[in-house]
Amino acid sequence: MSRVRTSEAILRIKVQKKNLADEVLYEYEGDELRRDETTIVLEALFTRDDMPFLDVTFKKGDRFVEYFFSDRWYNIFAVYDRDDGHIKGWYCNIGKPAVIEGGIVSYVDLALDLWVSANGKQTVLDEDEFEALGLPDELKGGALAGLADLQQLFLNNKPPR
Repeated sequence: MSRVRTSEAILRIKVQKKNLADEVLYEYEGDELRRDETTIVLEALFTRDDMPFLDVTFKKGDRFVEYFFSDRWYNIFAVYDRDDGHIKGWYCNIGKPAVIEGGIVSYVDLALDLWVSANGKQTVLDEDEFEALGLPDELKGGALAGLADLQQLFLNNKPPR
């Protein structure tokens, strides 16, 4: 798969997944593909060892095209197979809207996730962890609205690619 930017230098962007206390839980880098006022799209490779996950295996070297939004309560990772380039599915994190500043994208993870298989089957993940957070009504409402928006997006067959 070729990158979108061919005539411009690729910008490396740091991604920070944070907890409710605004502490960085996980950090990695990706290449910026495009950006506008509310969205940044990155490409990153899966760097962990092969890992079975529901109906697929995430493999070291799988290509993730990651969509972060400063105006939505989620982010979406389109996952492509390292060997044949086919879409495996979409891993969606429910979280506070992303903060996109210069070379850093950060988001506060709210535990709830959605996996959408290539065939469209949706699986909500980590509901127990989400409930255990005991979020204030405003945060809980934003997270649940984000999940509902995501589910509708995929039901309407309009996932990002």
